[in-house]
Amino acid sequence: MRAMILAAGRGERLRPLTDTVPKPLIDINGKPLIEFHLENLALAGFREVVINLAHLGEMIRDKLGTGSNWGLNIHYSQEPSGALDTGGGIQQALPLLGESPFAIINGDIFFQYPLARLRAIKCDHAHLVLVPNPEHNPEGDFALQGGHIIPDGQPCFTFSGISVYHPRFFASAPGGRYSVVPMLRAAAAQRHVTGEIYKGIWHDIGTRERLDCLRG
Repeated sequence: MRAMILAAGRGERLRPLTDTVPKPLIDINGKPLIEFHLENLALAGFREVVINLAHLGEMIRDKLGTGSNWGLNIHYSQEPSGALDTGGGIQQALPLLGESPFAIINGDIFFQYPLARLRAIKCDHAHLVLVPNPEHNPEGDFALQGGHIIPDGQPCFTFSGISVYHPRFFASAPGGRYSVVPMLRAAAAQRHVTGEIYKGIWHDIGTRERLDCLRG
């Protein structure tokens, strides 16, 4: 299984910090955030990793290189200025991700989810890892019923930004810049999306307040 780290975002809510540092290279107690992802992927047995680039992308490429420091082969998917959002970014990278299910990790989260679990998931369309709702998202995003994600229901949980997709999920995608969330909601309504709940350490560092909280 291959993996992709979504790293192309502008990080508007973290400005001015992200005016000069791309969000994945933000320091977390002495180490760039994205290095935690690479270490965890390598420990979980992944070897091929795709990283999409847009805002200050050359800084990420220069820092990580080929991935050999982690025993990985890193492939880069360069996006146009403004990036392609989650759906468009994944769709553009499909030729690098192969014909089998692949893992996706948001570049702005910190977690201890055991990524080796993803390699054992049978994924026909999409599989989402959900977490208990944090303070900044009290209403949640999706419910879980019998191992399937449903777009409405109670209790609702928050999408962690950790997922698995089969390439066929994007077969009828619109192309260009778009979010994957509406596609997930539509597929969930057809019971095509499976899921699980993870209750361990997980942080979304999308704002300066949340970043400072993680840094402690």
